[in-house]
Amino acid sequence: MQISESKRLFAHAQQFIPGGVNSPVRAFRAVGGEPLFIKKAEGAYLMDEDGNQFIELINSWGPMILGHNHPMIKEAVLKAMEDGTSFGAPTAKEIEIAELIVSMVPSVEKVRMVNSGTEATMSAIRVARGYTGRDKFIKMEGNYHGHGDSFLISAGSGAMTMGNPDSPGVTKGTAKDTLLAPYNDLEAIETLVAANKGEIAALILEPVPGNMGLCLPKAGYLQGLRDICTREGIVLIFDEVMTGFRLAKGGAQELFGVIPDMTTLGKIIGGGMPVGAYGGKKEIMEFVSPSGPVYQAGTLSGNPIAMAAGLAMLNHLNTHPEEYARLNHIGELISDGIMAINKELGLNYTVNRLGSMYSMFFTDQEVYDFATAKESDTALFGKYFQAMLKRGVYLAPSQFESLFLSTALSDELIHKILQAHRESMIELMH
Repeated sequence: MQISESKRLFAHAQQFIPGGVNSPVRAFRAVGGEPLFIKKAEGAYLMDEDGNQFIELINSWGPMILGHNHPMIKEAVLKAMEDGTSFGAPTAKEIEIAELIVSMVPSVEKVRMVNSGTEATMSAIRVARGYTGRDKFIKMEGNYHGHGDSFLISAGSGAMTMGNPDSPGVTKGTAKDTLLAPYNDLEAIETLVAANKGEIAALILEPVPGNMGLCLPKAGYLQGLRDICTREGIVLIFDEVMTGFRLAKGGAQELFGVIPDMTTLGKIIGGGMPVGAYGGKKEIMEFVSPSGPVYQAGTLSGNPIAMAAGLAMLNHLNTHPEEYARLNHIGELISDGIMAINKELGLNYTVNRLGSMYSMFFTDQEVYDFATAKESDTALFGKYFQAMLKRGVYLAPSQFESLFLSTALSDELIHKILQAHRESMIELMH
């Protein structure tokens, strides 16, 4: 029997790369089997090194909102490359994208470009501490803000999937300044604030978490956080690395009408290139060097290739609001279709959706925070993942990841996805 190219590459990779992958969830540990090595992506499809083609619902964990290898983005990148790939000096494109972000995101009056979501969140916390002169901050259990030391305390996403939410290497000194609260629980926030009066610099959260599977904020929750932070002089930070420019032009803050003090961004503003950003109120952002004393730097920050891709993507979304109606319609067709099939088969699994993000949890209980997400049957999810893969649909290889849809999904492809779901669920029942 001939070994598959993906299997051969994975065995080879493990000799030189920890676990054979450069990001833990990619290893397929949570779903069994071994990872597929991808050779090409186009539109709604991934193609692996063995020539297999899959309809995929991850879109590089969010940024490919228009589908893979979009001609507009490709043209912008190739044109930018004619002038060089990196300068380590200011460019006009940095101003253009900053002005565009400020015009689109309600909370952002000034913005600093970085290279990843992790850099964005680390920097935002540092700036909030510098601005307030306080050390502690609050994060929500199961919210994932990248792999900065301060954030790997009850983290979601890959940390959950690997069964290692509190990472070794994070010091007790770092951990003591991170205060934890359950998502969707305002009373817990009030308790933490009362116990740490005048010591809390910031409260950071994913307004719509996608890293413990998709969870939705309860009515009044985000506004309640806004009110507490305003009262206590705490910097409210929305981590919109996933939701920014995806749920609406102005992200979750526009959708829910709650304006944070600072926002972290990523994914879509790179159009597939490595990029992140953090921004917020002018008086807070003026604390960032060289305007102020809080230091943050990066040779590749504002990289001209990433800026060209991001400008093309954001300009398109800013001038084509109908894309959001289409995305919402696609999300509705898929999630409603899944729920209808489940009901027909006598299954009662929880499906959470908002716009073009959704998750199906293998539990019949409502999922609204870290504790309820963990009630899911992860072994059953692993079997479902493999059953869908066998039928040509590539899902996120973890129960604790949101799926991200793109405008490249036609009605025909949506029908194929739902047919694969039906067949997979029947297979799981027998």
